[in-house]
Amino acid sequence: MAASYPVPDPTIVDPCPATVRNGQCAPDGFTNNHHQQDKPPGQPEPFTTGQEMRITDSVEGEGLLESSMRLKPHEAQSYRKKALWVSWISIVVMLILAVAAFTVSFMRHSASAFGFAFEATLDILSSLIVLWRYSNAAAVHSAHREYIACVVLGIVFVLSSMCILGKAIHNLATRMPPEVDDFLYSVSIVSGFLCAVLAVAKFMLGRVLTSRALITDAFNSLVGGIMGFSILISAEVFKHHTDVWFLDGTIGVLIGLIILLYGIKLLKDMVPRVRQTRNYERFE
Repeated sequence: MAASYPVPDPTIVDPCPATVRNGQCAPDGFTNNHHQQDKPPGQPEPFTTGQEMRITDSVEGEGLLESSMRLKPHEAQSYRKKALWVSWISIVVMLILAVAAFTVSFMRHSASAFGFAFEATLDILSSLIVLWRYSNAAAVHSAHREYIACVVLGIVFVLSSMCILGKAIHNLATRMPPEVDDFLYSVSIVSGFLCAVLAVAKFMLGRVLTSRALITDAFNSLVGGIMGFSILISAEVFKHHTDVWFLDGTIGVLIGLIILLYGIKLLKDMVPRVRQTRNYERFE
């Protein structure tokens, strides 16, 4: 009778070697290749919203803007130079428009023209502040330098709004109507168009560089464009309806209040940040 041999048990393959991850087995004993594919070594992991917020808080806590995480060094310098060019162009354009608007204001007794002239002067000052902000190539991502520029802008906004409000209220109190002529139309159309173009350019650069100072400068140019067109509107309305003499002064008051509120909010937001980041300034 042939000798019987025990039938071996079915081979059990240990799943652990195939599922080892950092020295540990997968909890279920199976590989997870069916659930997700391994990413190539060079492909970065996508950021979630929470991770992006933590990164933003981290870089600001180190005295840097969020742009330091987005832009490569050569890209940041390229946008910095564009910001400088736009600021210089803005200074030249707004200086010409300011002289023209002051002339219209004193010759035609226009509160809107005076308000725009002050707004153009404010635009020049804000562009000068932006020039200082980006004059240092090494400080392109400096949060402390950014916040200082914003505080100065806030102070300038508040002071300028006082002058605009004072002139507009005086014209309303004395019932002073504006005089209308072709020169007023020309100044309003040109100033409104150029300020709108400058505002778009500054806003786009401010978004890329995550610069509140540039975005504030863009807001200032946008207000200048609105005031330029408001001169045209108030003059046209007064030309056909002389009883609406107060429209010009009313627009001046509204613009002054907008600039005042924006300046106060800017100071409220930026003064604490200047104090928080002063210990991280490493570029001067």
